[in-house]
Amino acid sequence: MKRNRQEVIKNIISTHNVETQEELLNLLIKEGFNTTQATISRDIRELNLKKVSYDGGGKKYALNNISESDVKDEASYIQVLKNSIVSMEYSENIVVIKTVAGMAMAVGASVDSLRIDEIMGCIAGDDTLFLAIRDKNMAEKVIGEINDVIKFTH
Repeated sequence: MKRNRQEVIKNIISTHNVETQEELLNLLIKEGFNTTQATISRDIRELNLKKVSYDGGGKKYALNNISESDVKDEASYIQVLKNSIVSMEYSENIVVIKTVAGMAMAVGASVDSLRIDEIMGCIAGDDTLFLAIRDKNMAEKVIGEINDVIKFTH
């Protein structure tokens, strides 16, 4: 079932400009898959889909061709996030991530590996990481995306 669903997801994103997980969920339902947003979120990560700009001015999901070593690196980065983040808060367009002592730089590299478009860059100290977000209205979304990666991976 999972393999079939993921193949259908690949087909959908290659034939539609899918901008959100909700759009993808609705298209999967039309294809006969009764699934949840959480499952789609996991599928997106497992398929390593990325958001790319398209002519209509929006960003859509697309396949990201990566090597096997990249997949291993991604799993390591996710483990760093799961094991090192103590808290995340934001003010305006700055997200502050508190980590266990000595792990802020590793968490910064892990966050960078997620390729979240809304993040312009980050600065790490010993146990604190500052993320510069493109717009103050996007900070909460960035925290949500990082939380999704932490929650939905095993």
